[in-house]
Amino acid sequence: MAERGEREVRACLEAYGVRGEIRTFEESTHNAELAARELEVELGQIANTILLLVDGAPVVVVISGDRRIDFKKVKALRGGKKVRLAGPDDVVAHTGFAVGAVSPVALPEGVPVYLDSSLRRYGTIYPAAGETNNMFQTTPGELAVLTGAKETDLAKAENPEQ
Repeated sequence: MAERGEREVRACLEAYGVRGEIRTFEESTHNAELAARELEVELGQIANTILLLVDGAPVVVVISGDRRIDFKKVKALRGGKKVRLAGPDDVVAHTGFAVGAVSPVALPEGVPVYLDSSLRRYGTIYPAAGETNNMFQTTPGELAVLTGAKETDLAKAENPEQ
């Protein structure tokens, strides 16, 4: 599969008429903590794009940086038997993006995308834009349109101590 990156993300945003500025940083933003620090936003505003394999088939879940995916919910949603986090080789093979750079937009045709409803807590969210040191600004509603994703609750129950 062709290597995907910022160029493909920018083309996708432009195709939808979105003027989302892609911000590039000196430091890596390949995980939610680093990204939130670079952007000076809440951890939950970082929209993590995570590839799972459900019975070997790729499924993308976009979830707030302060939440974790409940694999049982994904299994039930997809009617699968086994769910696992994709390894680095799987990520490149199924998305074309490097680990830490997977954008929820500009994914290959046919990869189902789900937005966790935790993203709706924020007016502005920041998904990766195809590189390990960039992000773009969007809203949960706009991201749903850009990705064609279904919105559902896939997060683990919150820890009451938080």
